[in-house]
Amino acid sequence: MSQIVSKRRSKALSVALFLVGLAIVIYLNAWWPGIMLAIGIPLALRQYLLGRHYDMGMTLFVFVGVFVTVQFNISWQIILPVLFALGGIYILFREYLESKEEPLEEEEEDINQEIEEDQHK
Repeated sequence: MSQIVSKRRSKALSVALFLVGLAIVIYLNAWWPGIMLAIGIPLALRQYLLGRHYDMGMTLFVFVGVFVTVQFNISWQIILPVLFALGGIYILFREYLESKEEPLEEEEEDINQEIEEDQHK
């Protein structure tokens, strides 16, 4: 899975989406559980743009799961701990199985992509 945009651009897009989501939450005065979507969807977008599709799926699973649980008055005593436990277990396994450092080729590719984006401005 390859990156769609550079890390810098993915961060900018996710921050912009977070701010729009925050504006909607403030306008609707729906802090809880609306903040879960305002945080979760930009995180998932950033992971998608960086080519981390499994991370995106887990992020959406946890944040949207919490939103749905609270919004529709589903019994949270079982569902919320399961959501958070699955998210935590996934992160532990991902970090354990993947290397901690990006290969040099990926870093060079990201730098080259940022240079190309700057030249198109």
